[in-house]
Amino acid sequence: MIDTRRWNIVKNINKSNEMIQEAANYLIIGDTVAFPTETVYGLGADATNKNAVAKIFQAKGRPQDNPLIAHVATKEQLLNLVTNVPDYVDRLIETFSPGPITYVLPSNGVCAENVTAGLSTIGVRIPSHPVALALIKACGLPIAAPSANISGKPSPTTADHVWEDLSGRIAGVVDGGPTGVGVESTVIDCTQDIPVILRPGGITLEELEVVVGKVLIDPAFEKGETKEKPKAPGMKYKHYAPEVPMWLIDGDFKHMQQVINNLIADGKSVGVLANRNTLERLSSEEKVYAHSLGESLEDVAANLYDGLRSFKYGEVDIILCETYQEIGIGQAIMNRLKKAASKLIHE
Repeated sequence: MIDTRRWNIVKNINKSNEMIQEAANYLIIGDTVAFPTETVYGLGADATNKNAVAKIFQAKGRPQDNPLIAHVATKEQLLNLVTNVPDYVDRLIETFSPGPITYVLPSNGVCAENVTAGLSTIGVRIPSHPVALALIKACGLPIAAPSANISGKPSPTTADHVWEDLSGRIAGVVDGGPTGVGVESTVIDCTQDIPVILRPGGITLEELEVVVGKVLIDPAFEKGETKEKPKAPGMKYKHYAPEVPMWLIDGDFKHMQQVINNLIADGKSVGVLANRNTLERLSSEEKVYAHSLGESLEDVAANLYDGLRSFKYGEVDIILCETYQEIGIGQAIMNRLKKAASKLIHE
């Protein structure tokens, strides 16, 4: 067991610079530190240090062929890790970075080979969260960072989520409060003439098309998985699964009510994840536990992982979650829900 430090910047704003430097020092000596980004909390290590990066895989129980994303603070740092950058990447960086977008480009070998999982490409992004940027600048290193959770579980959007999963496994957690976007970055393959979305996220297809015109979607993302070596995180393995089996319910609130009634008749306790409007229409039952995901799709994205973590074994037997339109950020929401669900029930 590791004695995990926790730096609470939210409660100690006047000491934030000192705390960030302490956390940066752990990264400099090759340890792992979790920190907030605008999407989810990441588990960081020096991306140029193979042994440090190996600690990420060990702490998370992450498969070795699942590549990591390198986080940098500036465009110059990004360009120092890659080669052969198409012109449209400049337009994307100008518009969306810092922000929830990751660029997959040919690696120049600066980052350790276990960051790229042996691929010739590397995913790099510039996060917009001020704590993430301050930490990267303080250590002067590119930081390899997947989500700071046990592999396969819902991603963490608060420091408490990280603590629940990784306390005793990592050197420290920088508590910068809840994250904003709630789903991970959009990963876009920039190795071809036309960019290809490998994973939907905080920047939508529609937003990308406004800037660069045609954008393709990787067939593996459409199918939800790939048997090949994944080009980006989230492409091959089951992710985001809550402790309790979750069913996706496709249809209106009446269909959701029918499924709830059938489960209760079978003696089951039911957890429901849905937007506020749907929950208000459902009949309350003694054995139904509801968790609101908010109203807009942006609310749902921000609250999704907290919702998936909110139900525990012993409290409910089944989680039911409604489906959402796959437009805008709804595409990223449904990508995560399909990977988390054990069953999809159509009307």
